[in-house]
Amino acid sequence: MTFIDDEIARQPESWRICAELVRTRAAGISGLPTAGERVAVVGCGTSWFMAEAYAQLRESQGLGITEAHAASEFPPARNYDRIVAISRSGTTTEILELLAGERGRTPSVVLTADPRTPVIELADDAIVLDFADERSVVQTLFATSALTLLRAHLGQDVESLAQAAELAIVEPLPDTWSGVQQITFLGRGWTHGIAREAALKMREACQLWTEAYPAMEYRHGPIAIAAAGRLVWYFGAGAEELRDEVAATGATFVHSADDPQVDLIRVQRLAAAMAVERGLDPDNPQALTRSVVLASVS
Repeated sequence: MTFIDDEIARQPESWRICAELVRTRAAGISGLPTAGERVAVVGCGTSWFMAEAYAQLRESQGLGITEAHAASEFPPARNYDRIVAISRSGTTTEILELLAGERGRTPSVVLTADPRTPVIELADDAIVLDFADERSVVQTLFATSALTLLRAHLGQDVESLAQAAELAIVEPLPDTWSGVQQITFLGRGWTHGIAREAALKMREACQLWTEAYPAMEYRHGPIAIAAAGRLVWYFGAGAEELRDEVAATGATFVHSADDPQVDLIRVQRLAAAMAVERGLDPDNPQALTRSVVLASVS
């Protein structure tokens, strides 16, 4: 078994731990946004996509303006009441430079998997999810655990997610999926972040051609590549608006009634399985490392 297979399977347990930490207000769970604060949520790669999902969820609940940024594109002239940073390794150069630049100006909290990481010293508060750390370069467990903790802090039910995830981990995936040529992932609102993460998982683990779009933008050009032997995977509500149009192209339309975070597990499993089928190592994809550490960022 690869590391990623084990880490995918550990998600329901990890989500429950996150929910319990928030429910009990455990030590080390501090610095998260309060209602009304203007918040920036930042990350790189997978963490950026989790930031987008959380930002959309928080703002949609009327808790305050919440904007997601890739750490390298953070707008320093913009004023925020708080920065929420997500970084599994805590060593990513762009995150460290951002927090160092905002230190003393904007309160910050970081979600990370490593208690010994340098980001701990730069953020005002740190939430360490060491139980969700990973050996695979490709993120699955930490990403969804960080999002789960943030969703729990918004008051959302986690137990139902964990129960559905347990089923998604063991259910058979259609045999036809592993032979697809291309997948386009779609989402609306917070699920667009999930769609972007799904596309990244397939590119990282098995080098598949994938794309991701806001669902209603799909008609404005991207649908032109839909064809037999390809999937269009829709996360969340509103799927019926596109189902028939996709079917007319010959592409297979994929949609689940499960919460999109749960449905993401199916993508993770597919990515890991296709990697092995292609003779690739999903734990150590080509050209990727656990953390991007740069000599300098201009």
